[in-house]
Amino acid sequence: MKNVLLTVLILAFIATGLFASGEPEAGDEPIVLKAADTHAIDYPTVLGILRMGELLDEWTDGRITIEMYPSKQLGEEKETIEQTQLGAIDIVRTSVGPVGEIVPELNVLSLPYIFRSAEHSYKVVDGEIGDELLAKVEDHGFVGLGWYASGARSFYNTQRPIRSVEDLDGLKFRVMQNEVFVDMVNALGASATPMAYGEVYTALSTGVIDGAENNYPSFYTSNHYEVANYYTQDEHLRVPEIILFSKKTWDGLSADDQALIRRAAAESVPYQREQWDMMAAEARRQMVDAGVEIITDIDKQPFIDAMAPVYAKYAEDLSEWIARIQAVD
Repeated sequence: MKNVLLTVLILAFIATGLFASGEPEAGDEPIVLKAADTHAIDYPTVLGILRMGELLDEWTDGRITIEMYPSKQLGEEKETIEQTQLGAIDIVRTSVGPVGEIVPELNVLSLPYIFRSAEHSYKVVDGEIGDELLAKVEDHGFVGLGWYASGARSFYNTQRPIRSVEDLDGLKFRVMQNEVFVDMVNALGASATPMAYGEVYTALSTGVIDGAENNYPSFYTSNHYEVANYYTQDEHLRVPEIILFSKKTWDGLSADDQALIRRAAAESVPYQREQWDMMAAEARRQMVDAGVEIITDIDKQPFIDAMAPVYAKYAEDLSEWIARIQAVD
């Protein structure tokens, strides 16, 4: 009789959930998100993702965390983008440039002189246009979470100051692995050499290339200033950074967790941009102290005029996007 009673009690406990197995509820299982960035741990884009992680950790009492892999630990940008598509990486911060090879609509953000200023670029990507472009990446294995600052990209080289389009003639410049960048440099009379970011220092040192183009912080933190002494502030590109989440990982998350991740990404954006502005100012100061000649006395209009064939080439596919961006006040 006692054995029968014990059996009945055990069955009752199981039925009511009081006889627990010790396994966590589905929504309570820890989630560790693997994130990648090519830059160092103190770079503004890395700090932005780390801020995302801090917020998620705080909001979920440690249930959702981000494990950051900076400094190309998981590969160059192109490799980490591919790994994110496959779900081997959960979050990647990358320039829009190489993503444009996968999502053609994003190439509009890489067109030379498409943005009039930093403020103009923020109005575009933080508004309706930016939201629509983020949605485009979902057809390619990603979820777009937001846009980080990357400043203005300008030319730097080892040979001479560049004050006019003619000064670019015959020089070999590294560009990102993106057709728009290649067309831009070639239209200016220079020779474009697509190359991974991590190879640029050696290529500059050995004369494989004469120059490259990037923003102040990247130019300084990559130590390119040690071998390229001329930096021309022509600000031809303001290519945003994009936060991409693996759709493979995303589809396995609850709607509540997806909402938390979107919120954390959104709240990290102003923090990242603030870090960017501080680092850009400091990088410029360090460049001057190191003896880099920063050329600002240039007439940008001939550079802009030289972009006519570039815009003509992409006008058919991107004309509507171009017009909408230019119309943003």
